[in-house]
Amino acid sequence: MTRRFLRMNALPSLALALGLLAPALAPAQQPAASTEAPQFQAETCSVEGLMDSIRRGLGSKSEAYKLYLRTLLRESAVNLPLAELQSAFEREYDPVMVEHLAAALVARTERGLEPEAMQAVARRALEDKDPGLRAATIRALRRTGALDRTGDMYERLVRDSSPEVRMEAATNLIEDNLHVYGGRDGRAADTAIAAAAASSDPQVTTKILGRLMTGEISSGSARKLEQLLRSDSSEVRVAASTALGGVPAAEMPSARQALLGMYRDEKDPGVRKAILQSVAQLGYSGAVPELKRLRGIDSSMAPEIDAWVRVLDMNLQDWSLILREKQRQQQAR
Repeated sequence: MTRRFLRMNALPSLALALGLLAPALAPAQQPAASTEAPQFQAETCSVEGLMDSIRRGLGSKSEAYKLYLRTLLRESAVNLPLAELQSAFEREYDPVMVEHLAAALVARTERGLEPEAMQAVARRALEDKDPGLRAATIRALRRTGALDRTGDMYERLVRDSSPEVRMEAATNLIEDNLHVYGGRDGRAADTAIAAAAASSDPQVTTKILGRLMTGEISSGSARKLEQLLRSDSSEVRVAASTALGGVPAAEMPSARQALLGMYRDEKDPGVRKAILQSVAQLGYSGAVPELKRLRGIDSSMAPEIDAWVRVLDMNLQDWSLILREKQRQQQAR
């Protein structure tokens, strides 16, 4: 699997970063004498000194500059004492600074140092009493390898009492699957589906499943998606139906049977449309007979079924082309 993590050249990189940062944070009337720069660098090489500099810099109106400060701390993390960094993280109660410090700890684990650094972040994400701080800590885990290292953390986070925390966790699952694992890693997708199934918040479940690629999921995850077809929420049923359209070949017969069995009793038009799309995706041109058999169940769905039949009869071999042609025909009518 491909991961995009920042690389650094330890001390030279830190020295360069601090050298760039010093003029930006220096007082406007600072004397020109060069003796001031070493003093600043010596101060900021400690955890507290670096944090003080970042606090001052966060007053900037430039979002790019704030991102630079976050990057500076993350790049410096490997050279800072773990005990001091973790202590600063545990003492901090400003959400922005908590996120910065958490990102620095995560960076240590990501670069092959202490696994307990990321575990400390995961603990606070789960246990801090302040939902704003839990949410900030979760953001620091985004686009990292946390899915591999934090066990059932996300299944627990999606059941959090705070809607903000639940949605931040859902965002992590989506972005990690897409940007860290390229959307095609079975274990990462399984983790996302387990969390979606564990959540009792329809918005969270729908958000996770709505952008998840399911082509590499396990049979256990496929069964969880089939179970979600019975959700009381029509939004969840739409998301689960759509997700089942992309399951691996070995899971297609079961997914097709579950969708076809559900169609007859389903009353929501949006869910029925999602079922028809997934039946088409699972069978391509081979799904035409099945779609035609569904035509008599609900006359209001006949135009949608006919549209799928027309597109599938074109024998296009790529699903994205099929979807594009379906959309084109709809717009032309």
